[in-house]
Amino acid sequence: MPQGYLLTKSKYIRGLQCDRALWLDVFNPKLARYTAEQMRRFDHGRDFEYAFKDTFADGIDISAQLKRNTSAYPALTAQLLDRDDTADLFEAGFQYDDVLVLADVVHRRPDGSLDIYEVKSGSTLSDTYRRDAALQHYVISHCRPVHTFSIVHANAQSDSSDHSDYSDYSDNSDNRFAIIDLTAELAAEADTIERNISIMKDILRHGEPATPTGQHCLEPYACPYQHYCAQGVRQLALF
Repeated sequence: MPQGYLLTKSKYIRGLQCDRALWLDVFNPKLARYTAEQMRRFDHGRDFEYAFKDTFADGIDISAQLKRNTSAYPALTAQLLDRDDTADLFEAGFQYDDVLVLADVVHRRPDGSLDIYEVKSGSTLSDTYRRDAALQHYVISHCRPVHTFSIVHANAQSDSSDHSDYSDYSDNSDNRFAIIDLTAELAAEADTIERNISIMKDILRHGEPATPTGQHCLEPYACPYQHYCAQGVRQLALF
């Protein structure tokens, strides 16, 4: 179990899908199984993210310095943002209400407020993307003033919108990325986010939920714990 925080944005999204999956993600993540297709999508998503980060020539990558020591990300992030010469950070860490989020790209404005960019490789603005961003806005805005919060996704009108090869985004065309400012929308979700966090923290205070399998195992994403939960269902069927 992580030290210093209970939830991350990936665990929060998992918890919205299934309370049992959330519990397993925190206490027994080694049970997760990902398909080759899921891993391919993860890799392609990272390639798209790196391509957007490349548009910020002098960005400081927190993850390159701290690697897996995620508990230390917020302190280093705060230290760098307090320096007048820091403009752009990658994987900047912010922690509030037992939740740690790592922002893909943070731009510090001259007045100290932040422009946040959350990078998603899909070509549409899904509800899951919005929920992910809403959590990040909630946490970051309690740590620093947020000027804008935008989701960056693949521009469906771009000639490079074939997601089978994100290396296409390594060129310098101006229409590779769709940047959508959702600041007002995300700020309005603060009360919902606070309630959801409270519910999820309560789930984590107790034992593994006995949540049955169902359609939620597949939507919005195929759950990596399906095999584990299905095994329990099969065992019950023997009696």
